[in-house]
Amino acid sequence: MNQIEITLNGQPRSISGVLPHTTLLGWLRSQGLTGSKEGCAEGECGACAVLLSKPTAEGGTRLESVNGCLLLLAGLHGQEVTTVEGIGVEGLGSPLALHPVQSELAVRGGSQCGYCTPGFVVSMAAEYYRPERQASQHSNGFELDAIHGNLCRCTGYRPIRDAAQALGQPAEGDRIAERLTRPAPLPRPTELITSSGHFHRPETLEDALHLLDQLPDARILAGGTDWGVDVNLKHARAAVTVAVEHLPELGRLEWTPEHLELGAGLSLSELERRLAGAVPLLHTWFPQFASRLIRNRATLGGNLGTASPIGDSPPVLLALGASVLLISSQGEREVPLDGYFTGYRQTVRRPGELIRAVRIPLPLAPVTGFYKIAKRPLDDISSVAVAFALSLEGGVVSGVKIGLGGVAATPIRAHETEAALVGQPWTQGTVQRAARLLKREGTPQDDHRASGAYRAAMLEQTLLKFYFEQTGAEVTA
Repeated sequence: MNQIEITLNGQPRSISGVLPHTTLLGWLRSQGLTGSKEGCAEGECGACAVLLSKPTAEGGTRLESVNGCLLLLAGLHGQEVTTVEGIGVEGLGSPLALHPVQSELAVRGGSQCGYCTPGFVVSMAAEYYRPERQASQHSNGFELDAIHGNLCRCTGYRPIRDAAQALGQPAEGDRIAERLTRPAPLPRPTELITSSGHFHRPETLEDALHLLDQLPDARILAGGTDWGVDVNLKHARAAVTVAVEHLPELGRLEWTPEHLELGAGLSLSELERRLAGAVPLLHTWFPQFASRLIRNRATLGGNLGTASPIGDSPPVLLALGASVLLISSQGEREVPLDGYFTGYRQTVRRPGELIRAVRIPLPLAPVTGFYKIAKRPLDDISSVAVAFALSLEGGVVSGVKIGLGGVAATPIRAHETEAALVGQPWTQGTVQRAARLLKREGTPQDDHRASGAYRAAMLEQTLLKFYFEQTGAEVTA
């Protein structure tokens, strides 16, 4: 195979000469589609946003806004992409007329230098056509979370917000709305062999595991929100890349009486939709993980696979008592997340193993909280992340799990603090004593995000905040 086939702005395209590290954004701009901009090359600004067509359970298509700078072109074989150039609609007397999103931004002064505007148009268009918005009875149903991953440095956000809140529903005959009633094309098996490296998308899980047996050092690719940054900013190149997020076995969400199983290949946005608040701790956490643009691609498998000590999912999953299901051609094994991390960006995952799913035991702890300490409230890397899952019986702590991130070489459980809470009354005195212990958990270090002393202080304060928020008690000296 020496070419990639995609549908671009409604037209089929065959692309030759694709290299495994070529990004969608880089290729688009080389084709003269310069509405997509490169602002940061790491998924922070949203200037590169494009629409990716994804299948719905009903057999239609959902448009998801994603960062074009983080998508590898080789990973899009068979799929459908829409850029800002493809969002305009056919108009009377002219070949192209403004889309309602574009029109509202223009009328309300939502564009100045224009650099960020195409990205806003794309993210707002994804929200404009979101099926749940069209069914909403609240205002116009537009969720501003849709543009949290888009940055504007000229007009500010008020006119952009005004444009979003002025949008109505798609008109009768809207060509994009009509397109969404038909199925989305699925990713196709891919085998791209070049002098710069190989890119594979195996057709089945069995094929993937066989390939990883042969190539145990291959780069495993799911959403690409971490690897894409390395490709762009560190000029990282993998000899072999194996894409796995399309595999059905990695896309399941299953409830049993004993546990909840979350497929490692499901995007965080898909998990959020399908769980619909059924796991309150995850429901609290989802909006604090990066931006909607990132969550539309990022996966639990990818977040755990990178093994970053400041990844936001491990503290939450540690508090939920989760385990990781690792699969290889030799079989599957379950590893408690508390024993999964072995060192800085190191885990027990063996060469040839794949993260298939995350398993959360049931029943869930009824009292939970997640606290992310960062320089910005949203779309930022945490300095400290703390998750709590607590059970009470008669006002006494019967069980507690506390997950911590950013305070050691790996995400950790706060075992000493947990032991100090279990069997004790859930009172301010108990919590204050436990908070002093929590302050000493881990080995907080100084870096450009925060000092070790600040991190330790935040550990103490999060437990106190959790207590007062959950009980409604007034703070006393």
